[in-house]
Amino acid sequence: MIRLHIMATDWTKIYKKYKGLWVALTEDEVTVISANKKAKIALEDARKKGVENPILTLIPKNLESYVGMI
Repeated sequence: MIRLHIMATDWTKIYKKYKGLWVALTEDEVTVISANKKAKIALEDARKKGVENPILTLIPKNLESYVGMI
C-alpha cells in the first residue's frame, strides 16, 4: 500500500524520544505503537498489538539539512 503525505506532521516529540530507532505508527501518523533498533522487530511488535499495516519509519539520530541543485 502506498500512502501519500499531503499535510506536514510534527514529529518533534517522536524525534526526541525515539531518535535512532525504527518506529511503527498508526494511521494518524503520530501514535507510536512500537520502536526498536531493528525494523523487523518494530513491525512484528506492532502486528502483535493488532496493527497489521503500520507506518514504519526510521527516526534519524541527527537532523541535517541539505540544499542542492540538480
